[in-house]
Amino acid sequence: MGDTLWQALEYLEQGGWIMLPLAACSVAMWILILERIRTYHGMVSGDISIEKVMRIIDGENIELWSEGLRVQLVKAFQADRSGYVDIDRKVLRKCAEKLRFDLKRYLPVIAVLASVAPLLGLLGTVLGMMETFDVISVFGTGNAKAMAGGISVALVTTQTGLLVAIPGLFLSGWLARRSKRLETRLDEITSIIDRHLHQVAC
Repeated sequence: MGDTLWQALEYLEQGGWIMLPLAACSVAMWILILERIRTYHGMVSGDISIEKVMRIIDGENIELWSEGLRVQLVKAFQADRSGYVDIDRKVLRKCAEKLRFDLKRYLPVIAVLASVAPLLGLLGTVLGMMETFDVISVFGTGNAKAMAGGISVALVTTQTGLLVAIPGLFLSGWLARRSKRLETRLDEITSIIDRHLHQVAC
């Protein structure tokens, strides 16, 4: 474990100061990705059936313990429900819009962090090459050891930027697709509840 930590620190040192924002970018991105994965998993695995939703809307007392998508909508709707159909339909739409916003939370930030990482790597490449050219201007091309520092910065930062960006961009797209599927499920249950409320009013 100690050797691995030492190697990681040595790797960061080779890349220079640009590795600090790259590391921060990577940590922040993965925290948000794991949060979204956990949230979406809970919305699917802990959900209830449409039939149970309708029983709750009709007044049956059913305990809701999970954090499923339909559960969250029903909880929010039941908490703000007025008993007047026209108002309740507006309340339902408001609850659905709030939940839709929650579904998309952090997705733009994840995409931005994944896109920024290779740019930071490119900045490190430029800084490394500038350092190399500075060495060449002083010592010429004969001092390979002096040139190695700039080349190391250029290569390590480029590699790190790509290692952060590639999985980040892939997972960003995957999470966006999961969010879209959950939005479709949200639209479906909202439409069913709204139609049921309208039929009750008639």
